[in-house]
Amino acid sequence: MERHVANADKVAAWLADHPQVTWVSYARLPQNRTPLVDKYCPNGLGALFTFGVKGGYDMGVKVVNNCQMISHVANIGDTRSLIIHPSSTTHRQLTPEQQAAAGAGPDVIRLSVGIETVDDIIADLDQALANAA
Repeated sequence: MERHVANADKVAAWLADHPQVTWVSYARLPQNRTPLVDKYCPNGLGALFTFGVKGGYDMGVKVVNNCQMISHVANIGDTRSLIIHPSSTTHRQLTPEQQAAAGAGPDVIRLSVGIETVDDIIADLDQALANAA
């Protein structure tokens, strides 16, 4: 779990600074952190988070499809990194309003960070974002 959390911290921070990413929802980022995170989860809170991409639905689908190392699957909590675009997969049966209410809007990508070398995870996301543009 320490490796999951350490990797997630670095990947979330990297994504937060990426020009094609509009937001990152990860409670350990300084802009998302609250005192409750440190109180209840002093050693980390897992490695699952979401982020939004510029370009909405089409860009979200392309980013996920362009990942080469990160696996495109719906489950979470694996030792390998996993990615999914909920709006086009797990939540596609919902209306756009229902998707937004569920936190699965058109720009949302869900990432479950694994224990691979963090530089490899970031490199895969970097090329996926670049090739999706």
